[in-house]
Amino acid sequence: MGRSFQVVILGGGTAAGYAALEFVKNDYNHGDLCIISEESVAPYERPALSKGFLLPEGAARLPSFHTCVGTGNERQLTKWYKDHGIELILDTRVVAADVKGHTLRTSSQETIAFRTLIIATGARVLRLEEFGITGSVAPNICYLRSVQDANKLVEAMAACKSIGGSAVVIGGGYIGMECAAALIGNRIPVTMVFPESHIMARLFTPEIAAFYEQYYEKRGVTFKKGTVMSGFERNDQGKVEAVVLKDGSRLPADLVVVGVGIRPNVSLFEGQLTLEKGGIKVNGKMQTSNSSVYAVGDVVSFPLRMYGEMRKLEHVDHARKSAAHAVQAILCPEKIEDYNYMPYFYSRVFTLSWQFFGDNVGSCIHYGVQSSGKFGAYWINKGKLVGAFLEGGSKDEYAALARVARDRPEVPDVNLLEDQGLGFAMAHTMEPDSASSSFKGSIQAGNMLLEKPAMIVFQAATGIAVAAAIAGFVYWYGSRRRRLL
Repeated sequence: MGRSFQVVILGGGTAAGYAALEFVKNDYNHGDLCIISEESVAPYERPALSKGFLLPEGAARLPSFHTCVGTGNERQLTKWYKDHGIELILDTRVVAADVKGHTLRTSSQETIAFRTLIIATGARVLRLEEFGITGSVAPNICYLRSVQDANKLVEAMAACKSIGGSAVVIGGGYIGMECAAALIGNRIPVTMVFPESHIMARLFTPEIAAFYEQYYEKRGVTFKKGTVMSGFERNDQGKVEAVVLKDGSRLPADLVVVGVGIRPNVSLFEGQLTLEKGGIKVNGKMQTSNSSVYAVGDVVSFPLRMYGEMRKLEHVDHARKSAAHAVQAILCPEKIEDYNYMPYFYSRVFTLSWQFFGDNVGSCIHYGVQSSGKFGAYWINKGKLVGAFLEGGSKDEYAALARVARDRPEVPDVNLLEDQGLGFAMAHTMEPDSASSSFKGSIQAGNMLLEKPAMIVFQAATGIAVAAAIAGFVYWYGSRRRRLL
C-alpha cells in the first residue's frame, strides 16, 4: 500500500517551506503536493537555531520562526499546509529512492510515488568520529542542526551554567562564532579551538578576522588557533571533563559544542543522479540529470552564472531562492530564466552585524576604521570589483554593496577605491544600470552622429553635470565617512 502525488518534496527544512509557499502562490491544486520530513515539526527558519533560540532572555521558540517569516511572509504552521491541501508527512525517514521508477520507500515500508521530485534533503553535521576522534558521544557534547539539537544545547548550557562551568567550541566558522557568542551571552566562559590561523578563514581576511577576535576576547572568549583536538577526558558518568589538544595540553570543559562543517545528504541518489563537488549536479532550472527530479538548497552543485562555474553554497538565502526558482521551473518551464544567484552571507553576533556579497577572490582592499565599528572591504579580481563586505552598515548601504558586487565594475585605480571606501558603492547606485552600459553607450554614440549639433551640446552638458554630481557625492560621502569614523 502507498500514496501517490504529482510533486513530492523530500526534506522538511527551510527550502521545503519556501517551495511550498511558491506552489501556493501559483494556485497549485490541493492534494497534488506532499512534503516528507524526518523532523517532527513543520519547516522552519534554520538560522534562528544559532541566534534567537540560544538567547538567555526572550529566546525564540517554535512556532515563532516557522517558514516563511524570515522574508516577511506568512508563518506556515501545520494548519497552513492542511488548509492549502499540502500533505505534510512528518517523523518519516526515506530509506530508498528509485528515481527511474518514480518511487520512494520509507522506514515503515510505505511506498510513495511521484511524478516530479524536489530533493531538499539539505546537509548533515560532520561528527568528530569522522575525524578519528573516539568517544565523541556524550551527554555534554552538542551539535547544532535541528530543533532537537538546539533543545539539547539549551539544556546543556543550563546545566553548565548551574555549576559555574566552562565550554569549549570546536570550530571557527559560522556555527562556532555564533554559538560562542550565545554561550558568552549566557555567562559561560568559552574557549574556541580551530586549525586555521583566524576565525571564518573561508571568508574573512586576517585583517577583518582580527577585529572580531579582539571583540570576542574582550567579552571573555579565549582562542586556541592553529591546532586541533585529539580526544576527551571523561568522568565515571561518561561526561566530558576536558578536551585534549594535539600537543597534549588539556582544556577543562563542562560543555563541548562542535561546529566543524556539514556534508550534503546525497546518499539516496548516488549512482542514480550525477554528482559534482559533493552535491547533486543541477542546471540553471535546478533540474538534475533526470528531467523529473529537481534539487535545491545545500544539497546541490549549481551553475553560478555570474562567474561561469559550478558551485555548492551552504546558506539560507540560496536555499530560499533556489527553492522558489525550482518551483517556477516546474510550473512555467518556458518562461523561467536560468538561476542567476549572487553569493550572499551575513551574521549577527553580540551587537555586531555584517553582510558580504559576491566572491572573495583576488586582492582585497580594506577601508574604514575598525575601532569605529563600521568598516568594510572590496575584492578585486582581474581589474573588476567582485566582492564587498561591510560591518555596521545601514539598509541602503548594504543594498549599494549588493548592487556593486552584482555589476562588477572595473576598478582602474585601487588607491582611489581605498580612499573612496563605501562612497564608491554609494555613488555607483546613482549611475544608470551599468550591466548593459557599454552596449547602450555604443548605440548612443552612433545615434549622436544623426542628431542636430544643439542636441549633442545639450547631451554633453547633461553628462558633465551627472558626472560632477556623482563626483561631488563621492567627495561628500568620503569626507563625511572620515569625520564619523
